[in-house]
Amino acid sequence: MIVKYIVSLALLLVESGFGIFGSVKDDDDNWPRDIDTEVVEVTNPETGQVWMDRNLGASRAATSSTEEQAYGDLYQWGRAADGHQRRDSDKTSTISSSDQPDHGIFITSNSGANYDWRSPQNDDLWQGVNGINNPCPPGYRLPAEAEWKAERSSWSSNNLSGAFNSPLKLPLAGYRHSSNGSLGIVGSSGHYWSSTVSGSGVRRLYFDSNDAYMTGNDRALGVSVRCIKD
Repeated sequence: MIVKYIVSLALLLVESGFGIFGSVKDDDDNWPRDIDTEVVEVTNPETGQVWMDRNLGASRAATSSTEEQAYGDLYQWGRAADGHQRRDSDKTSTISSSDQPDHGIFITSNSGANYDWRSPQNDDLWQGVNGINNPCPPGYRLPAEAEWKAERSSWSSNNLSGAFNSPLKLPLAGYRHSSNGSLGIVGSSGHYWSSTVSGSGVRRLYFDSNDAYMTGNDRALGVSVRCIKD
C-alpha cells in the first residue's frame, strides 16, 4: 500500500512538472528550470548589469574562491535543469536526438558527435530568456560573450583574483569532462558558459591564477552557469 502511494505521488509530481532534481517546467509546460537556487541580485556598478549572486546549484554566494558550497552545478551547454548537472549524476554515452532527453543523465560525447550531447546540433537551446532549454529562473538567462567581456573589463586584475573580487565573486568551480564525465581542476580554475555559439562549439569564460579570457569549448563539457537578468 505504501509503495503504491509513493509511485502514485511520483507520477503526480512528474505530471505537474516537478521532479526529483530541483527543477520545474515553465507555465507553458516546456522545459525544466532550476528552482533550488535562491535568487539574490547583485549589480555591477560599472556595467549596470544585474546578475544572480551565485552559480546555479550553489547554496550560497562565495566567500572565497574555493568554497565548495558556492561551486554549484555543471551544465552541458544547451541542456535544461533535468538533473544531469549534478556533479555526481550518472553518465551515458548514448547521444540524444531531441532537445530534452528523457532522463537526467550526463551524456558523454566524442568527435563523431562534434563533442555534443545532441545530434544533430541545435544552436537555439540557450538563446535569450525564452531559449528552448534556458535553465535560469524566470526573468534570467545565460549571458552572451560580449556581456562576459564587459564584466571582465571591470575586474581589478585579469585572473582569478579579479574574478572573485568582482561583484559576482566567481569561484573556481572546475568543470566536467565531455569524454568521460569526470571532474577536472576543481579549485584551480573557473569555467562559465555564455549563450554565444561558435561553429560546432560555444564560447565560455575561463580564468585561473595567471589569466582570464573567452575561449571556445565542446557543448558536452559540464560547466558553471551564472545567470544575468534580462
